[in-house]
Amino acid sequence: MKIGAHYLGDEACEFTVWAPFLTDVTLKIASPNERLLPMNKDDWGYWRAAAENISPETRYSYRLNDEKERPDPASHFQPDGVHSPSQVIDHGNFKWEDSDWRGVPLQQMILYELHVGTFTSQATFEAIIPRLNDLVELGITAVELMPVAQFPGERNWGYDGVYPFAAQNSYGGPAGLKKLVNACHQRGLSVVLDVVYNHLGPEGNYLRDFGPYFTGKYQTPWGEAVNFDDEYSDEVRNYFIENALHWFDTYHIDALRLDAIHAIYDMSAKPFLQELAERVEEFSNKQGRKFYLIAESALNDTRIIRPRESGGFGLDAQWNDDFHHSLRTVLTDEREGYYIDFGDFEQFTKVFKEGFAYSWQYSEYRKRHHGNSAVDRPAQQFVVFTQNHDHVGNRMLGERLSTLVSLEVQKLAAGAMLLSPYLPLLFMGEEYAEESPFLYFISHSDPDLVQAVREGRKAEFKEFQWQGEPPDAQSVDTFLSSQLKWETRVEGKHKVLLDFYKTLIKLRKEIPALAHLDKKPLKVITEKNEVLAFHRWHETSAVFCIMNFNDTERIEQSSEIPKGTWTKKLDSSDQIWLGAGPVSPEQISKGQKIVLQPSSFALYIKEDS
Repeated sequence: MKIGAHYLGDEACEFTVWAPFLTDVTLKIASPNERLLPMNKDDWGYWRAAAENISPETRYSYRLNDEKERPDPASHFQPDGVHSPSQVIDHGNFKWEDSDWRGVPLQQMILYELHVGTFTSQATFEAIIPRLNDLVELGITAVELMPVAQFPGERNWGYDGVYPFAAQNSYGGPAGLKKLVNACHQRGLSVVLDVVYNHLGPEGNYLRDFGPYFTGKYQTPWGEAVNFDDEYSDEVRNYFIENALHWFDTYHIDALRLDAIHAIYDMSAKPFLQELAERVEEFSNKQGRKFYLIAESALNDTRIIRPRESGGFGLDAQWNDDFHHSLRTVLTDEREGYYIDFGDFEQFTKVFKEGFAYSWQYSEYRKRHHGNSAVDRPAQQFVVFTQNHDHVGNRMLGERLSTLVSLEVQKLAAGAMLLSPYLPLLFMGEEYAEESPFLYFISHSDPDLVQAVREGRKAEFKEFQWQGEPPDAQSVDTFLSSQLKWETRVEGKHKVLLDFYKTLIKLRKEIPALAHLDKKPLKVITEKNEVLAFHRWHETSAVFCIMNFNDTERIEQSSEIPKGTWTKKLDSSDQIWLGAGPVSPEQISKGQKIVLQPSSFALYIKEDS
């Protein structure tokens, strides 16, 4: 069922809203000329009105039982914020220039996660466009936007959105987002959008006034769960399925990242996520190209990404926190909070080979067994990262890896991610060692809500035993301090690391053994003393890489080097990367000893493939 305001042209518009228990819903045209229009209710609880003399700038709201006025739950634009009338949008007047665009295949995605408000000082969609060529030069193939659905105020991570169909007004609204997507496609970049279907934010959330969008059957960290399996849940599902198709169809978004699906509670025979995947597949078939769904999940459950014919939900890929956690605890001494489950080097090698560290092992953090095996799932179904908005921004001081570890360790982490067989995701600025923090920030108007957020953040940090007071999330200074210092990327160590990332990504793309994402032609060798070596191959292409995760120089008897002659392609300790100088041989063969600098790696290719 199409919901919201749909402009038909010639100043004609159809309005549809679901409110099954209300006895009267009236369409109020707020401007330019105020008037009230009756709406008719069907058997499923949808109210409709066809209206004339509606321009694309028309502001409107719904009057409910003649008691309260509310914006449209499926509003496409909230020009004056979350509490004010919605605006009709003529989506047909935008001149798209991507008619031949078919998207970047999943297996070729090199993702770059960014937050619109902190990526530039202007904090708009259009301000991102001048930086797209830099991302292309870096080697990025997909830009991933943190949520842009309308949230209260001007500063927010986006997970407090309350109008899932509306592009944030302070970022530039619908027109700005379309210009950004259009510009990305012109440069060969796919666009991934982060959407939140597990909850809505607290301020401006008026869905309860319309119908049973929430259920008391389950409790989430944000209160009552979204109603995906209780009475009247069919139309709640429709709301979110229509939302996904809205982003694909109206804004030409290429993929959606589904936030925290472990907080989508649904015990139905056909879970919402499965139904969503089916509908997106239908849409893809009609459009003649593939649109993707990528889940964030803390479940370590491969049912999410298994095909539906194998009993899965049929989503295309998922984020893999185990990669981040196991690598982070190898690189640092952090063991608090959820890091208590990690720190064993064998876990990282397991993740590198299989995908998950926890495949039904006991989790000390959860106090129960956790996960199932990912051995048989294709490598392209896992998104891996050394940093992202969560694991930077949910630290009390928002420290990036660049301020916690040395440049050598940053290069080693980049190598572990970009030379793995999985889909890599960079968090904005990591490629040039950005040192500005990424903090949590809001701009709520309710003082009680602001205080609740402050207290909630303090409570979250207790398990990590961080000392001191967290920065005030409501302060504009907290937001401003999180904006990138983009200009630093051309100087000193920042430029060196940027060039290093460019080189790694170029090798990943050009060497078939690295470009071909497959865990089967992969042999991982765990040497003692935290040294990892791996052999990857595809047809006649082959690479051998050895990584030293120690902070002291190690000499390793590498009897596991595959036969043949191997020539060094890259050494992270090379002086051009501000390293101490390479000590590894230029050529190696089976049985040879390899010397590696601390926290470094060397990549070799086979000469006689």
